[in-house]
Amino acid sequence: MTYETIMAGFGGQGLLFSGKVLAHAALIENKELSWLPSYGPEMRGGTCNCSVIVSDEPVGSPIIAHPNVLMVMNEPSLDKFEDTVAPGGTIFVDSSLIGRKVRRTDVEVVYIPATQMAKDMEALSLANMIILGAIVEKLRCVNPDTIETALRETISARKASLLDLNLKAVAAGRAFIRG
Repeated sequence: MTYETIMAGFGGQGLLFSGKVLAHAALIENKELSWLPSYGPEMRGGTCNCSVIVSDEPVGSPIIAHPNVLMVMNEPSLDKFEDTVAPGGTIFVDSSLIGRKVRRTDVEVVYIPATQMAKDMEALSLANMIILGAIVEKLRCVNPDTIETALRETISARKASLLDLNLKAVAAGRAFIRG
């Protein structure tokens, strides 16, 4: 199976880090992968996105025209990417920040109040990790337990004190999917 994922929202929401953790988990599992972060002036509050491909087969190109997984954390990103999702794909929506519903009927939609959940956990900056937990629990693009290892190996020394909170956020996203 090939998971072509676009993670999109505002700069500063941790989207590039989420993508890096997912890509690192795929690397740990010896999967084929591509991680293409979007760097630029959008990093400081404008829209930004990250593309991650996780596959059992070699990845031919890091460019994703029609993702089968979309993670959106703001309405402009939903507006921009909704129509690009492949029919049958899955869209994960931070329903705390996005007021409208997905208009498509040929995709599965997971509305998750990630920002509110993160706020309730006193970890407002970790809504991205809650959605990442939901993605891996729902789709099994990587083993959900591998995310913990990936986080331990990916989180910078400067942010090491946030490891436990990141793990808790991922667990919250997984639990949301399990109901």
